Amino acid sequence: MEPDEYSEAVLETVERIPPGKVLAYGDIAELIGRGGPRQVGRVMSLFGGGVPWWRVIRADGSPPRCDEVRAHEHWRAEGTPLRPDGRRVDMARARWNPDDPA
Repeated sequence: MEPDEYSEAVLETVERIPPGKVLAYGDIAELIGRGGPRQVGRVMSLFGGGVPWWRVIRADGSPPRCDEVRAHEHWRAEGTPLRPDGRRVDMARARWNPDDPA
């Protein structure tokens, strides 16, 4: 199965997220202007293996359920800010704003 136009838009957005930054599923839907968190999650589950999937997380900072250990490895390697418990991303510090200068 090939990605449709919506899926391509999701994947292109994920590819733009810089190392050490994240977006929630709903953030991506808002940036694209279509769909919602569930639709973005579906795209990621079907086609997300070739993009930095660990940068797309739940709004509470939790990693994707399918690969929590590998997500944490990527976060540590990229210096993604974590909450004091070390289990979730600190969304206030790590959420990417595409309007911020690089």
